[in-house]
Amino acid sequence: MSRPLVINSEITIPAAEIVLTHARSAGPGGQNVNKVNSKAVLRWNVTQTKCLPMGVKNRFLERFPTRINQAGEIVLACDQHREQLRNVSGCYEKLRHLILAVLVAPRRRVKTRPSRGSVERRLQGKHLKSKRKQMRRFRPGSDD
Repeated sequence: MSRPLVINSEITIPAAEIVLTHARSAGPGGQNVNKVNSKAVLRWNVTQTKCLPMGVKNRFLERFPTRINQAGEIVLACDQHREQLRNVSGCYEKLRHLILAVLVAPRRRVKTRPSRGSVERRLQGKHLKSKRKQMRRFRPGSDD
């Protein structure tokens, strides 16, 4: 029942790599709660996949290490809806959003130095604040 997951025009996860199972949802739900397996559980082995470029795969493993189990699988579950197909679509969307989050490599930060003027303004502000606090200080022997 699994289908391929299209991430963008270049990346598609084949249906053979995705394992879908179903279970009974938790919580209240009426008469069918103990009879219908509406919860969807999606398993996808991130470490063994060939459909992701190496950079994307490394960023995925680096960004979501707590979501990946010992077997290298990411396990996503969805039981928000009463219909099984809507929960399956929810699992697919969760996985798609996780991959899209690491698809583009972050830009490297270029180290910059503060300008001379900004350093002088900062030090001048500190000096003025210090003077203001010194003026407030009580000095013994003064008539205040």
